[in-house]
Amino acid sequence: QVQLVESGGGLVQAGGSLRLSCAASGGIFSYYSMGWFRQAPGKEREFVAAVKWNRDSSDYADSVKGRFTVSRDNAKRTVYLQMNSLKPEDTAVYYCAGGPSTGWPRRRIYEYDYWGQGTQVTVSS
Repeated sequence: QVQLVESGGGLVQAGGSLRLSCAASGGIFSYYSMGWFRQAPGKEREFVAAVKWNRDSSDYADSVKGRFTVSRDNAKRTVYLQMNSLKPEDTAVYYCAGGPSTGWPRRRIYEYDYWGQGTQVTVSS
């Protein structure tokens, strides 16, 4: 069983930056592709970014491409989401998720087996 814990959320002004972290315990972290999703109030959870288990590929939603960067450190069992040029519409609870190494890309909620509790990101205008 894999447990995921996000951190790094907070309040930031538009144009600012935040770096989210997701620490994993249990399981073999390097076997999992890792994704980031977000859910704004009244909206469905949506895909943000993902990084393949072996770090040779990453994938981004069009809405964040060029502003967000996903990365992972398998030795530290941690995945990161660097968010730059933040906009008010980026305000949401951000979740990290872990899925099997097979199949890529992974953009669907059902393609991930493990989820963190989420961290709030609020971008003020």
